[in-house]
Amino acid sequence: MQYRKFGNTGIEISVLGFGAMRLPEIQTGEEYSIDAGKAYPMLMRAYELGVNYFDTAPYYCHKNSEEATGKALKTIRDKVYISTKIPFGEYKKTGDLRRFLERSLKKLETDYVDFYHFWGINKGTADDIIKNNVMDEVRQCKDEGLIRHMSFSFHDEAANMKYIIDKVEGLASVLCQYNILDRSNEDMIAYARSKGLGTVAMGPVGGGRLSPPTDLYEKLTGKKSTATYELALRYVMGNPDICCALAGMENLDMLEKNVKVANIAGEITAEEWADLGDAMKEVAKLRDLYCTGCKYCMPCPEKIDIPQIFEFYIHTHVYGLGEGIRGKYKWYKKNPWGEGKTAADCSHCGLCETKCPQKLEIRKELKRVCEVLENL
Repeated sequence: MQYRKFGNTGIEISVLGFGAMRLPEIQTGEEYSIDAGKAYPMLMRAYELGVNYFDTAPYYCHKNSEEATGKALKTIRDKVYISTKIPFGEYKKTGDLRRFLERSLKKLETDYVDFYHFWGINKGTADDIIKNNVMDEVRQCKDEGLIRHMSFSFHDEAANMKYIIDKVEGLASVLCQYNILDRSNEDMIAYARSKGLGTVAMGPVGGGRLSPPTDLYEKLTGKKSTATYELALRYVMGNPDICCALAGMENLDMLEKNVKVANIAGEITAEEWADLGDAMKEVAKLRDLYCTGCKYCMPCPEKIDIPQIFEFYIHTHVYGLGEGIRGKYKWYKKNPWGEGKTAADCSHCGLCETKCPQKLEIRKELKRVCEVLENL
């Protein structure tokens, strides 16, 4: 396993981190529990293979991830770094941070958290942190030894990461989306590093889109290979501004394969890394023939997520990710946070087409695209 300096924390972090958001589960009726017989040995095996950074959160795995992570790593607690998060959207008053922290500590069966994250904050919530003097609570908890380092995870517009880093003093690291399909945070990751923050990339294999065999490897390198996940991980780990690629792993086979890539992460040269990025830019130019993702067509009166559906199609036909997208499209239709509407729900009002800067025939294309996605 390779290790990298984690910002100014004084810590050496494994280049591969274990994301405990996809631990194997057992469903009994409507109840879920962690499959301890599979999850605990897998977490311990990750440590044996050199992984020292484990990331969890209160609501992962139907609220069972923290407890499972804590139990699995309890005997080696002082040899690993555990990261968890505060759902800052639920912060209402002074003292809430401690309340959420103590709940997590109890589930993790530990006296402290190495990296406690403001979960998914944006520019607005950063302002709330400052206005409500939340970092005073953080400092108190750090003084008591409950938190070693305060961090944040990020899902906002890339430019706003700089705002958060500059305005909220005392942050040690950032966890953000970054992979070969989505490089929007690349410049801000470099900025974070320049400011002494550790950087952790979530979604290094595109949220699973790059896990199955795809055509992307050949599109980018001219060589045939089914190991697209390897290319994706090597690209993220090849960025010198990334300290750790955080992968959600579901089984031992996935763990072993990812560790194998992590062991050779440094073998990609700066020139090879740059060439991959340039090749991806060339491939990505084709996407604008379908949809630029500007979202001017939204909102749809029938609550169809038009850009998302076109994005599924683009990942299938531009990037060659059909097998990975099949499950994503099925998930979209059942998504409990959205409407799951498709072309079948279109009322043909045409409002979207009046707002599209590219003058796309959205109604016609949406019907065609959905038919393609249904038959993946």
